[in-house]
Amino acid sequence: MATKHLIHIENTGERYLCAEDENLLRGMEMLGRKGIPVGCRGGGCGVCKVHITAGDYAARKMSKSCVSEEELAQGVVLACRVYPQGEISLDVVGKMAKSVCKGAEAPAPQTTCFD
Repeated sequence: MATKHLIHIENTGERYLCAEDENLLRGMEMLGRKGIPVGCRGGGCGVCKVHITAGDYAARKMSKSCVSEEELAQGVVLACRVYPQGEISLDVVGKMAKSVCKGAEAPAPQTTCFD
């Protein structure tokens, strides 16, 4: 079983556990909130853009039309292409921010992706 790491969504105060072999987007989906846009899941549409503010991760190839080299250098990545290597804090940005933040007035309980 893959090691799981705690992921903090700073916009909402939510936390979830995500395995090293699962991408951050899959973990967000497991929060159970309806309306989280997922797009192509392959790094080509840019819908799941997040800003990693702290923590280590492995990133797979992403479209440069969605995430520029400058953004990558600042920790802006696509959640569908990022795998946690330790505890991570992130802000959801772009198209997905409205959906993730909607209805999250109070922090939700910690959840896990893949028990």
